[in-house]
Amino acid sequence: MFGEFGELVGLVAIVALIAGVRRQQRRLRVLETDLKGLRTDFLAYREAVTSKAAVEVSATPESTAAQQAVSEQPARPEHSGAALGDAVDASPPEAKKPAEPAIAAAAPERPADRPVAEVDAQRPAGPTVETALGTRWAVWVGGLALALGGIFLVRYTIEAGIFGPEVRLILASILGIALVAAGEIVRRTGFRVPVEGVANAHVPGILTAAGAFTLFGAVYAAHGIYGFIGPTAAFLLLGMIGIATIVASLIHGQALAGVGVVGSYLTPVLVSTQAPNHWALFGFVAIVLAAAAFIARLRDWLLLMAAAFAGAGLWTLVYLISAWPLDFAILSFITAVTLVVLEFVWLGRRQGSEGFDIPSIVPAFFVAVTSAALFLDPDIAAAGGVTYGAIFLVAMVAVAVYRAPAIALLHAAGTATTVVYLRSAFSGSFNVNFLGEEVRLEGFPLVGVGQSEIVWSGVALSAAFLVAGLWSAWSLAPSAARRAAAWSAWGVAVPLVVLFATWIAFGNLDRDVARALIAFALAVAFALAGEVISRAELPWQTGGPAVSVALIGAGIAVLLALHMGFSSGWTTVLLGAATALPAFATRYRNWPVLGWLSAGAVAFLLLRFALDPTIVGAANLSTTPFLNWLLIGYGVPAIGAGFAGWQLARTTNGRARLVMEAAASFFTLIGAAMLVRHAMHGGVIDDSAITLAEQAVYTLIALAGSAMLIALDRRAPSPVLRFGSIAVGILSAAMIVLQHLLLLDPLFTDESTGKIPVLNLLLLAYLMPAAAAGGLALFARGRRPRWYVATLGLIAAMLAFAYATLSLRRLFQGEFIGAWREFGQLETYAYSALWLALGVALLVGGLALRSQVLRLASGALIVIAVAKVFLFDMSELEGVLRALSFIGLGVVLIGIGLFYQRMLRLGVGAASREQAATPAPPTAS
Repeated sequence: MFGEFGELVGLVAIVALIAGVRRQQRRLRVLETDLKGLRTDFLAYREAVTSKAAVEVSATPESTAAQQAVSEQPARPEHSGAALGDAVDASPPEAKKPAEPAIAAAAPERPADRPVAEVDAQRPAGPTVETALGTRWAVWVGGLALALGGIFLVRYTIEAGIFGPEVRLILASILGIALVAAGEIVRRTGFRVPVEGVANAHVPGILTAAGAFTLFGAVYAAHGIYGFIGPTAAFLLLGMIGIATIVASLIHGQALAGVGVVGSYLTPVLVSTQAPNHWALFGFVAIVLAAAAFIARLRDWLLLMAAAFAGAGLWTLVYLISAWPLDFAILSFITAVTLVVLEFVWLGRRQGSEGFDIPSIVPAFFVAVTSAALFLDPDIAAAGGVTYGAIFLVAMVAVAVYRAPAIALLHAAGTATTVVYLRSAFSGSFNVNFLGEEVRLEGFPLVGVGQSEIVWSGVALSAAFLVAGLWSAWSLAPSAARRAAAWSAWGVAVPLVVLFATWIAFGNLDRDVARALIAFALAVAFALAGEVISRAELPWQTGGPAVSVALIGAGIAVLLALHMGFSSGWTTVLLGAATALPAFATRYRNWPVLGWLSAGAVAFLLLRFALDPTIVGAANLSTTPFLNWLLIGYGVPAIGAGFAGWQLARTTNGRARLVMEAAASFFTLIGAAMLVRHAMHGGVIDDSAITLAEQAVYTLIALAGSAMLIALDRRAPSPVLRFGSIAVGILSAAMIVLQHLLLLDPLFTDESTGKIPVLNLLLLAYLMPAAAAGGLALFARGRRPRWYVATLGLIAAMLAFAYATLSLRRLFQGEFIGAWREFGQLETYAYSALWLALGVALLVGGLALRSQVLRLASGALIVIAVAKVFLFDMSELEGVLRALSFIGLGVVLIGIGLFYQRMLRLGVGAASREQAATPAPPTAS
């Protein structure tokens, strides 16, 4: 773009910038001196008014009330004059005296014979439609009209052919210079500062902006339309106009600075050339950025600084997209300039500040995107972009360390690093099932990038984030807990992501001992860092956010190490044992995060069980019953979780303890169920249907688990144990009803009940669960809700009834007892007798155990027997069996009636004796 004069651009612009800044600094010192003088005069005037008012009020005896009113008014310095004026005006007319000459001379603009309140009352309360139309809108539209007027004038001269191109351009330039001069004249004569309430309608600034636009257009037309000047001269002139506009904003405001920044960044677009000089381009961009930063720093203009960073970032992205081959020196230059300007120029104005700097978000975004592009684009990465990208990211971290308000650079650099390395982890092709169809997804191949380059760049980035993050977390922990947590988070996240990504992309997924050792080393480093950071906290060792993040990183590092260094089975076993370590650490550090680390290990264990219930894979699982990987694969996690829950109950005793207790119970029950399924399916765990015998074992395990939870709750009360025992018991009841009595009932499935008369399937599936449910109901009495105990008692009665009935059916039918097999008359009669006997037995048991549920079940069973006798036996039985059925029913019912009458008489007699033995209360005489 510059041709042979490109080397002069930087020198000329820098000299012009320094001269302009020096001149404006001198003007600023003059303005500060004037403002100090004005403040001194104002304070002297206010003191004089106050003293004179006090003298006038004290001169009259009637002014006592006025003095009291003045003293009772709240102190408002900005309206103190008005308040005093009101108080003075409250005195009688004869008490008022003309103002002293000294006071009149001190305030010539406010006559002394007019109260201050009257003067203030004439001021408008705020901006109205009239003031908006007359001050702001008129100025804006006027400035736009000036710019359009110049354009229309040039267009008219072209269409009418009045002047030639040279004359038109000269006239346009004169118009632009005249507008700039007019703005300066207006500023010097009547607008030294913006009018109050209409600062964004500053007339001198509008005139100067219109002049700058006109000059930009004239130079561009001279080069791009008519070709009167070459690209070098055009670039030089446009750049000088833009930088001069930026410098002039010190006088005319931020809006004019925005015009200068936009015009300067558009200058390279307006000047076209066949052989662009990229060094000249980015040298000019650097000068504009630096000039805007100096101006923004002097005036603390956030928008101007953000716009300047955005322009430099956009030009960098344009270069990345359009130029090839890339010159990494140019990218390094503009990135370095951006970070230096941010660190030393813009943020240098805020020494010691710990706030968040909003404009720093813009360079953080653009530098992070630039760095990520150097990693992600295959051609750029193959040309060496990975190394430069890593350098840029490390530089961002360094700036964030040095300047606390620039923490946006830390988040941007951490995000970019995470994205590029996770992308490298998934660089192959994958087949996924989407809506029932196999879909092949192509990954992100690292074309032309060597493994060593990716790995060593990752090592450098990990070291930078690790050291800077943990050191910053330690230094910020006493004063800024949230910021310390942010540093700690990126300090542990980036090394873990890089390690994981390089393992997936280049490591041995089955067993990678070297990376496993690195992961263990990181875990130790993170744990030690958490301890060191906790010693810096205020109060001491509270285990705040930064410590929690460091320890979470240690836990994830241990998880990675186990997966990298051990096989599937040992990973599960060791992870199950590791659940106890954080809980054990609560003996020495009472940090809440430790319990949740144990809970996090439980979450990963659940995920492993869901992905591979066989622990080591179905093909590698031994067929030996019980003594196999299932025993330790589920047993060790259950023991670890149980120990963690027990330990946490004695230390932190938070919700994490409840999670561990629930996990221990779940792992125990599910492990026992898996062992049973493995043993009952010949040492193979597959998706075959559950049999009644298998379901019976599951039911017994669940009932035993509920009893175990109740027993544990008695020793160490816990909501998890209490509600868990109820939940397991209700689940058992539901499975009994659905599986034992309906879906898997041999009466409906005609499944073989076994050849042995007593020791058969019916004993396992009905009598043993009935005894277990009844025993659990007795054990839960007084320890669990009455409805729960009643439900278990009812389930036990139903199972006992089913066992007796099915056993009687087996006695008549043999091994297979399907309902479609024919019922004989003797078998039909036997059911009536059996049910009546069961009803009597339940009644006796209910009375002995004082169980209303059993007595109600007895009544229900007897009602069923009565219904069967009258509705079925009467029509199906013949001869003596029919008579015996009715005789037996009558005997039983009469006996039950006599028994209840006997019990009722005994109860009434006992109540009468108790009432007679109780002494009567004394009566009033």
